[in-house]
Amino acid sequence: MKTEILQRLVRARAEKCPVALVTDLASGLQTLVHDDVTHGGFGLDREELAEVRRFLREDRSGIVEIGDARLFIHSFNPPLRVIVIGAVHIAQALAPMASLAGYDVVVVDPRRAFATDARFPGIAMNGEWPDDALNQLAIDGRTAIVTLTHDPKLDDPALHVALRSPAFYVGSLGSRKTHGKRVDRLREAGFTEAEIARIHAPVGLAIDAVTPAEIALAIMAQITQVLRREPSSAAAAA
Repeated sequence: MKTEILQRLVRARAEKCPVALVTDLASGLQTLVHDDVTHGGFGLDREELAEVRRFLREDRSGIVEIGDARLFIHSFNPPLRVIVIGAVHIAQALAPMASLAGYDVVVVDPRRAFATDARFPGIAMNGEWPDDALNQLAIDGRTAIVTLTHDPKLDDPALHVALRSPAFYVGSLGSRKTHGKRVDRLREAGFTEAEIARIHAPVGLAIDAVTPAEIALAIMAQITQVLRREPSSAAAAA
């Protein structure tokens, strides 16, 4: 590997930016794909770039053959994370589900009576106020944020940060009536309709969930759907 490519790869990983190392198996030449820009010994056509983006989106590495080209795509993605605002009953089910699905999980709640290791064994806890916690946690495009407290004093500050972050998913618990009031508050705070539309609310896929575990399952399913959805499909859904 050339020094320039190695340096770019190390920098991208330090900055938590998705990047793919692509090797032409015929020539041995290598290139990095980052934000649809290639750096290195050769360029990629539109079809090849689309395949690299698909591998990155699916967290895959492997060999692909496109026309006469035979390429090895090695995906380097930052860790997936779920940040849960509110150490409530649903969070107790959601946190281990997300961890099992391969996400790093952080539960944020300044209320010490709720945010205990006994209620969330093996889960990282953050006792800061939600907006401070999210700013500290350096949200990136591999982060999902879910607010569950039903308390505007906690959920709203989190949404103020989340909606202007690169998080790939933002979801909020609450009925349509509750969400309508939330939307009014966000408008008053200066958020645009496009920013507000990023919120998945009522949170989770519509599977008629009732219990905390069922609601957590619906949330995790929706996070997965958004993560794996084709960009064109996501645009159409919006």
